[in-house]
Amino acid sequence: MSTDKITCLLNWHATPYHAPLFIAHKLGYFGDEGIKVAILEPNDPSDVTEIIGSGKADLGLKAMIHTIAGKARGFPIKSIGTLLDEPFTGVIYLESAKGISTDFQSLRGKKIGYVGEFGKIQLDELTRHFGMTPEDYTPVRVGMNVTRAIQKGEIDGGIGIENVQMVELEEWSVEQGRKRDDVRMLRIDELAKLGCCCFCSILFIGNEKFIEENPEKVEKFMKAIKRGMDFIQGKPEEAYELLIDLKPAMNTPVNRKIFDRSFVYFSKDLKNVQRDWNKVTNYCKRLGIVDDAFKQNMTNSFLSWPLLAEIDPNVPEQTKTGINNGDLEECQSCRPLVNPGIQA
Repeated sequence: MSTDKITCLLNWHATPYHAPLFIAHKLGYFGDEGIKVAILEPNDPSDVTEIIGSGKADLGLKAMIHTIAGKARGFPIKSIGTLLDEPFTGVIYLESAKGISTDFQSLRGKKIGYVGEFGKIQLDELTRHFGMTPEDYTPVRVGMNVTRAIQKGEIDGGIGIENVQMVELEEWSVEQGRKRDDVRMLRIDELAKLGCCCFCSILFIGNEKFIEENPEKVEKFMKAIKRGMDFIQGKPEEAYELLIDLKPAMNTPVNRKIFDRSFVYFSKDLKNVQRDWNKVTNYCKRLGIVDDAFKQNMTNSFLSWPLLAEIDPNVPEQTKTGINNGDLEECQSCRPLVNPGIQA
């Protein structure tokens, strides 16, 4: 049976940083554009590029490094915009466990969790950079359960992002009678000397055949998402209330903090940032994921509004967010982070 609905597959289970999609749905923005959208959740985030590439879903979300890798593997996928810009990503661990420290060498002999295969590729490359080998640590594929695996002691640390897994572990640490700053991160962008965290920017991607055959639908989809993003930027408190009304399971203190911490990473204009794509393409070459013949699988042609100018990477930026019980770590190369004034 055919359907006129656009299917959009999330990169993860429904999470507060997916708010622009859910707000667009809740407020009828998709309907205003004359389209119907079914938002789907994957059982395994590693399946997303294959599902979209095979045409079993039309559009979806995926990190930039996985979008490039998926195309290199022959899946016909293309990025049509950005949801989250440069969320801090790295190996998350508990300082009180006294097993891992700020020294990458401390991962020697440790069990390190990762979501999918490219997390392991990144770790393996870093071991060589720090005078180790991939055999010096024990990789554990934990899928979406990095936080739980650390809590249960199944791994010593695991790859996650600052605005999700770190938040979950910080709140759990407080419940255990420890401080939030017991949760630490070895940032991959700093270890690999990338200058930014753009490899884990979360993108809107689509099946190339669907995009080619339905350009008007894709443009309307992105217009609705932009309206959802604009609503969140202008009315964050109201947006969160709408989100938990649509998704009652998100009405928890942890999810509220995830929403707050995700705010600074939301892309205001949704564009694919060319300088980030250049950095991540070169990083993927370094990791052996793509070769010199790779052509970037992204476009901004479906964004029908004025796009913000890209920041000159040669001009250092030092900003703090002032969000949620303290500031995020300063990042000189990333685009400025803006404090939305949300009160937790």
